[in-house]
Amino acid sequence: MREGKAQQDNEVLQQWLACEAVMRSKMSEPGVVPLEQMKQLSGFDFLNAIMNGEFPISHIGKTMDFFPVESEPGRVVFQGTPGRQHYNPLGGVHGGYFCTLLDSAVGCAVQSMLPKGIGYTTLEIKVNLIRALSDKTGPVRAEGKVIQVGRQVGTAEGRIIDASGKVYAHATTTCLIFPLP
Repeated sequence: MREGKAQQDNEVLQQWLACEAVMRSKMSEPGVVPLEQMKQLSGFDFLNAIMNGEFPISHIGKTMDFFPVESEPGRVVFQGTPGRQHYNPLGGVHGGYFCTLLDSAVGCAVQSMLPKGIGYTTLEIKVNLIRALSDKTGPVRAEGKVIQVGRQVGTAEGRIIDASGKVYAHATTTCLIFPLP
């Protein structure tokens, strides 16, 4: 039984690494998309343009070395591999890594539901760190899923997992929704 689980975990890890290689090959340099271009696309189409390399990746994603790997309306997944560059002075991955990765996943899940001309920003995020990350953890994924999106407020939940499905953190967010200027 244990051997089968280890083989399954290794297969998932290999799929994640292959997906990472494909996504890295599509990535453009970090940048900011002009507001007029953003307004022409739904949130879902905007995210897919980033994932397809048509728009620049985010500066924070480049800095912290994570990026979107999956998206569908109401669900977005980011992948990253924690490393020593993410450590705090105590020798563990800084809580900001967890929070930033989850904020991106849950916020973009809300964004994926927005029509053309509508934007969002995080009003509140609550993150529970339940297991330490290290440079030995390997790649992790933060999956954000919409709970509800209305005219002015959107909520989503997310979690960080490794290739074996072990949960490292979970979060909820509330986002303000507004017309882009």
